[in-house]
Amino acid sequence: MADTAPNVGAFASLAKESLQLVFDALRHQGFTLVGPTLNEGVIVCDEITAITDLPIDWTDQQEAGQYRLSRRGDGAYFGYVVGPHSWKKFLFPPRLKLFSVQRENGSFKVVQPIEKPPQYAFIGVRPCDVHAIAEQDKVFLQGPFHDPHYKARRQRAFILAVNCTEPGGTCFCASMRTGPKVHAGFDLALTELDDMFLLEVGSEMGRQVLQNVDWRPAGAFELQAARRALAEAENNMGRRLDTSDLPNLLYQNLEHAQWDVVGQTCLSCANCTQVCPTCFCNDVEEVSDLTGQNLERVRVWDSCFSLDFSHVHGGNIRPGVRSRYRQWLTHKLGAWVDQFGEFGCVGCGRCITWCPVGIDLTQQVELLRKEAVR
Repeated sequence: MADTAPNVGAFASLAKESLQLVFDALRHQGFTLVGPTLNEGVIVCDEITAITDLPIDWTDQQEAGQYRLSRRGDGAYFGYVVGPHSWKKFLFPPRLKLFSVQRENGSFKVVQPIEKPPQYAFIGVRPCDVHAIAEQDKVFLQGPFHDPHYKARRQRAFILAVNCTEPGGTCFCASMRTGPKVHAGFDLALTELDDMFLLEVGSEMGRQVLQNVDWRPAGAFELQAARRALAEAENNMGRRLDTSDLPNLLYQNLEHAQWDVVGQTCLSCANCTQVCPTCFCNDVEEVSDLTGQNLERVRVWDSCFSLDFSHVHGGNIRPGVRSRYRQWLTHKLGAWVDQFGEFGCVGCGRCITWCPVGIDLTQQVELLRKEAVR
């Protein structure tokens, strides 16, 4: 072990079993570890404490509307891609109590939540998801109004990223320039090789975590092996998406016949928006107890696929599935660029895998390009 931790920006070699020392250091600093783990035949994000909680030696096969797990046989720690959960659920919870109101002596008392925001260490964050977190930062932190609940969780989060050396069947992060390698927005980043991890230090916080962890400077052979694995991953994406002039393609083809075709297939179930790591639509509900003495105001996830989402005074502006799917895709790949300067899709492929009827975003864009108005 070196006398000090590696500098920010440096690469180190880490034995696979030494990853437990990283976990222990994070827990010692008060972090709750959240990482990939097996649950009912799916790899999900949940609280973990040890490397044995990871889905070691498991991989996933993903295609449109299909997800299956199988054994690898090589003992890889991160030999799979993304599941239905994203880190969004921990930074932007599906259900969050904003405040409560209690009736007292003929008046009302507003009670603010006093719970301290959790301090999460996200383990195994893929490059597409690191980019998705940065997208949510733009939505909740970089506009004229900041979301205090998101901000409190985000400021306390630690990100241990894992580069993708084996993309899944529905991945297209290379097309979106969000992977397979992470370039920024992480504290530590791992690239898994056959017998060790190549570790990159991304922040001072990440450097501090390595103070009592066994490591050695990375060698040229290890750096070259990682570069080769990432280059192969970029060339072996399960999907591709032509992003050339994509916003204009969508804006100029709002009446394309393909919208009618997909409108007849889509169930408007909102699965795609629930698994998407960047979707941020939400609603506020007020829920009273049976006595009428207590009320809670709660923020919940919403979706542009829900019929009531587009209901305004005078009627519903998107009454059909055709128009709701068009709204979603055009926002992701068109209007999002106008709002935030880049696409709202990071190429994770979740919306393809977890669509019950197998609608493929990349295929829809390709079909729109056929006989498109220019």
